[in-house]
This record gives sequence, structure tokens and C-alpha cells, in this order.
Amino acid sequence: MKADAIKITDNVYWVGVLDWDIRDYHGYTLNGTTYNAYLVFGDKVALIDNTYPGTSAQMWGRIKDAFEKENRELKLDIIIQNHVEKDHSGALVEICKKFPEAPVYCTAAAVKGLKMHYPSLDDVNFKIVKTGETLDLGGKQLVFLEAQMLHWPDSMFTLLLEDGILFSNDAFGQHLCLKDRYDSDIPENVLMDAAAKFYANLLTPLSGLVLNKFKQVTSLELLDKITMIAPSHGMIWTDPMKIIDAYTRWATGKCEDKVTIVYDTMHGSTQLMAQALAEGIMSQDVDVKMHFLHSDERSNIVTDILDSKAILLGVPTMFNQIYPSIGDLIFYLRGLKFGKTGITRKAVTFGSKGWSGEAPKILAEELEKCGFEIKDQIKVNYVPTEEELEECYEIGSKLALDIIDL
Repeated sequence: MKADAIKITDNVYWVGVLDWDIRDYHGYTLNGTTYNAYLVFGDKVALIDNTYPGTSAQMWGRIKDAFEKENRELKLDIIIQNHVEKDHSGALVEICKKFPEAPVYCTAAAVKGLKMHYPSLDDVNFKIVKTGETLDLGGKQLVFLEAQMLHWPDSMFTLLLEDGILFSNDAFGQHLCLKDRYDSDIPENVLMDAAAKFYANLLTPLSGLVLNKFKQVTSLELLDKITMIAPSHGMIWTDPMKIIDAYTRWATGKCEDKVTIVYDTMHGSTQLMAQALAEGIMSQDVDVKMHFLHSDERSNIVTDILDSKAILLGVPTMFNQIYPSIGDLIFYLRGLKFGKTGITRKAVTFGSKGWSGEAPKILAEELEKCGFEIKDQIKVNYVPTEEELEECYEIGSKLALDIIDL
């Protein structure tokens, strides 16, 4: 298909894919995304990353357009594979068949992973790279940086030294699908909200590794050389420090005076408790984000938790257990390990009961396992009285005072 390449700088083009239709990926919701791929023209031409299986027509159209704009014969000399995952490698088999002489540069872990994903690549000429190694394209030099567990064991970054462009694969990405390609082209809140959601759902448990990678890049004297960050999803960062500073805040637990309340209800009782708790928190001028499990889903909830100092979970007791809608979130929080972000967030559990009322206790135990500090457990019998709702208000107010300037 015909599609336009977008020139980023001299001899560098975006040749990625706009996926307008995807609504769920990696277990969370999104409204489309991009699979960013890039062409670098030196004496040799390198393709950095590719696209999801079945979506390559756009990419090939853009690659053809880029070669036409450069007035060169369409021939890829070098293939850079920063990450194994299929949304970045799904066209690799096609590329290798079309250009069998082109070696594939990646980490040792990526070679194993790529062959397991695509057995037909078994005879491909893989070139294993390590941190600090370089590749001269002739007029353009690439520097490789291993980025283990950011966010897979095989991940790496590639830095185009002359232009200061860091091709960071999943790191610094956002799931946005827009006609624009640069951070400066879209509203700040749209950009940073998407970046926060990406971090919260993918990188929260890896926060320590994020900070270590920043230290390594600094020690290699490469940080000052980065003038642009080109991730594999979403917008290209023309102001690299904006997202580097944001990652540093998220990785170290720098939070707002904010509380996230998540609840479900059978007959409105737990809902009344949630509202009373919120009123108490807001009485101390602390921000509240409410999530109702009847309609809200986990990826948006954890995005709010990322910059909250406390979380309140409330559900009714059902069959002496927690109301089942909360189970999905609990399992998700176990994996995200918010305790690894440098702070221990406070937590309160609450709920209505018909007889024994185990839900707040079970929730408290689960949240402790997830790295939260339990400050209180509240349970009421059937419908909360005015006195019980006032108690919820006071607990919310006290929690807010505890977290202000924490």
C-alpha cells in the first residue's frame, strides 16, 4: 500500500505503522497505538525494529517512500532488533526473506527468543551485541545499550550518535495513535497521561532497573548526547529530559497529595462508605480519584495509583470472601509490585457485610503482600448508619493529614 515516510532528521525516517483499531494489549485498554520503526541512511541502510504480524503493508509503503525520497535503490543492509516481542518483530521473517544478506543485530537473549518465536529464522545471520559496542553505517554510527528487563530480558536501546537519537523500543513509549509524530505536536496532558499509563502498567515493578539504567547511561557519558528519544510506541520525544525526569519521579515514588479509592457494591452500602471516605479526604484539600469496579478497569486504576500516596479498597463480603470483582485488580497489583517504586503507599480497606464480614481483613492481607502499609480496616453491618459514615469521614480526613507532604 502507499504510505508516507516521515523525515525525523537528515537521513533518518519514521516508517512505522498506525494501528487505529487495537483496544486491548498487555492486559490493559488503549485507543489505538503505533508500532514505530525507523530507517537510518548512511553508506549502508539500517532498519530499526518493525511491526506486529499482519500489519506490515503500511511499513513497506513507508520504507519504499523513504528510499524514493533519498533517491536510492530499496535495499536494507542492516536489521536492528531491539526487542523480541511480536509488536516489534512481527515482520522480521518477511524482512529477512526479502534481504537475506542483511545481518540482524540484537542481544544474545534476543537470538534465542527470536528463534523460538520464528523457527524459520534459525539460519539467519545474527550479530550479538553488548553495551558500548558500535556499528558504523558509513557517516552514521550506532551505539548499542543492553536494557535487560526494560522490559524483557532481551531488550536493548540503540543510539544514533551523530544525531543524538535514542531508539529506546518500549521504554519511554505511550499507546497513542495520532497523525502527529512529536511530543510537541499534542497537548501536554494527553502525552503525559499516556506515558504514565504505559509506565504504571509495564514498568512499575522494574523501577529499580530504570534508575540503574539512567546511572549507566550517565557513566558512559551518553546522557548529554541524547537530543531525541524515539520509542517504539507513540510520540517521539524532542525534549528527552521531560520523560527522563518523569520516569525518575515514577521510579522513586514521587507522588502528589492524592488518594485513589477503588470500590464495588451490591446494594449501595459500600458505595456510601467510599463516598464518605472521599469527603473526609477532600476536607484536607487532598485530591481523590474514585474508581467504581462496575465499569472501571485495572489499567486506568493503577495509573492513578502510580502518583497516589494512598489507596483505599472497598468491597462487600460475599460467601465469607471478598466480592469477586476486586480479585482481578489484586492479582494485577501482585505483579506490579508498587513497593519497588521507592515509597510504601498507605492503604485502608473497607466494606459492608451481612454476617461475618471478612472482606476488609482479606483485602488488607493481600495489599500488604503487594507492598502497601495498612492504616485501617472498616466494616459495617448491612447499611451504614450516620454515625458509621461520620467515622468513615474522620478516617478519610486523618489519612489525608498523614500523607500531606509525605
